Amino acid sequence: MFETLDMAPPDSILGLSEAFHKDPRPHKINLSVGVFIDDHGRTPILASVKEAERRLLESEHSKGYLPMAGLPEYDRQVRRLLLDGDTDRPAVAVQTPGGTGALRVAADFLQGKFPAARVWCSHPTWANHPNIFASAGLTVQRYDYCDAAHRQLDLDALLKSLEQAAPGDVICLHACCHNPTGIDPDEDQWRQIAELLSRRRLLPLVDFAYQGFGDGLLEDTLGLRELLKTCDELLVCSSFSKNFGLYSERVGALTLVAREPHALASALSHVKTSVRTNYSNPPRHGAAIVATILGDEDLHHVWQRELAGMRDRIHDMRRLFIERMRARGVPHDFSFMLQHRGMFSLSGLTHLQVDELRSQHALYIVGSGRINVAGMTHDNMDRLCDAIAAVFK
Repeated sequence: MFETLDMAPPDSILGLSEAFHKDPRPHKINLSVGVFIDDHGRTPILASVKEAERRLLESEHSKGYLPMAGLPEYDRQVRRLLLDGDTDRPAVAVQTPGGTGALRVAADFLQGKFPAARVWCSHPTWANHPNIFASAGLTVQRYDYCDAAHRQLDLDALLKSLEQAAPGDVICLHACCHNPTGIDPDEDQWRQIAELLSRRRLLPLVDFAYQGFGDGLLEDTLGLRELLKTCDELLVCSSFSKNFGLYSERVGALTLVAREPHALASALSHVKTSVRTNYSNPPRHGAAIVATILGDEDLHHVWQRELAGMRDRIHDMRRLFIERMRARGVPHDFSFMLQHRGMFSLSGLTHLQVDELRSQHALYIVGSGRINVAGMTHDNMDRLCDAIAAVFK
């Protein structure tokens, strides 16, 4: 049977990382996959994480299975982080293997109980969003997001697109640090989006992969807070890969929010069915790290300082990149990137330029022109700026 199969196409992002690791050129630079690195080119383990692990190793007494919904203290801390202590809304969190796992559990839940619902993703969006929803059997549509030059949010086009969604459809939103553009709605724009979703009876599915990487932990919940004001029900898919540096631990959560506790209990029962038929129960270690840090005041403060340091480094790399490109006299103005938030920006580089950067300069960027700003360092900045300047010539 296997001999009848053709090769599947490589993943548009992870496939680039595989090609990068195989590239023998010593000066290669990877700005494709969304991983934070420090100025030494390493993906660090946070000091708060190391201390939490030390405590866990000393206190751990069992490797037994977790419940289907995961570690109870982790689930409680996730709700606290997302909702900022708002206990008025019934909400429950289910631990998942990463943010991708949360999206897949949400997709299986939606397809199983609301198969007629279509999922609307922004254009552009994270490349894996449509794949996850389509693999679960859901129909995927897209809504407009930014202007033709990818420089700012096109709110009128966004709202016009979502007017075409039918009641009961699902709208996939990026809570902050939009991937791949780095363009986020402001408070008034979020309010208009939330009002439309409520009026049209659309279900928000919020992908929250970068909390704290935009403007701060509380500041980055701006969109979520506006949605909570007007929408009866929400699904929130969280990832702690980036803000805790726990990439390999696969730590995520699916949080359900409802108006009535009985509705929440019913939805949770079906989500648990999706978990049971997928991976049965989640892994403990990463969730225990997050719960330990968020549940300890001192560790929480250490983590917040480390998170602020990562956020500031990304902002500094944006400014430095723009300065160095301007100094090279490149006709393309990159100053719009200062308005972006998070790890990514759509650079405006064409597919042809991206191909040339990879083949001639060992600089790896996603075909859409998305740049992982968190992959820039003081050491590689001149090399990558020289390469980009060369393709413009």
